[in-house]
Amino acid sequence: MATQQEVTNNKTKNRVLIVDDHPIVRQGLKGLISQAPDLMVCGEAETIFDALKAIDQLKPDVAVVDISLKGESGVDLIKDIRIRYPDLPVLTLSMYDEAIYAERVLRAGARGYVTKEEAAENVLQAIRQVLNGQIFLSERMSAKMLSKLVGGKTDAAGLSVDRLSDRELQIFELIGRGMSTRMIAETLHLSIKTVESHRANIKEKLQIDSATELLQHAIHWLQSQG
Repeated sequence: MATQQEVTNNKTKNRVLIVDDHPIVRQGLKGLISQAPDLMVCGEAETIFDALKAIDQLKPDVAVVDISLKGESGVDLIKDIRIRYPDLPVLTLSMYDEAIYAERVLRAGARGYVTKEEAAENVLQAIRQVLNGQIFLSERMSAKMLSKLVGGKTDAAGLSVDRLSDRELQIFELIGRGMSTRMIAETLHLSIKTVESHRANIKEKLQIDSATELLQHAIHWLQSQG
């Protein structure tokens, strides 16, 4: 049974909800957060449905969300949170390159982006920063976005995945994982025709001519994400 002092301490701590589909990652993050004097983990979830249910029941102060959730998109979850719980700050914690996803998650409603390769103290700093109503990005990404805002320029790379929509990028990732059009349709609960349309758009935006070339590019991109 918790002592009165423990109950009092817990009331002063900010409550963190962890949303990640990898149990080992959740365990490691929970251990890290539990050591912080001002933070505590109030719950965990690995799907969009479970995350929204946990938010409703547990009333966390901040949600730490991964981008990839068992075939679902963490970006979609962030958009749902912004609509249903506009006062709940979201920090995205992901294995993917910040340069690819940071701007996307900020547009979706997140307050920050930190990669899983960051030092533990940086992760805690990111959580505290978004709790305080601030945006958290690496210095490199902050400079890049500021330069883009001031200069109005995009990356010069002709095959940049920045051109893809959130859904197209999600499908591009699944193609890189070797999934067929039918498998992608079943995973994302879309029609085969819709997936085929997205594939055509991806090929056009990335200037790719064939399905084989698309698969090769998708595999190469996925491998580059670590």
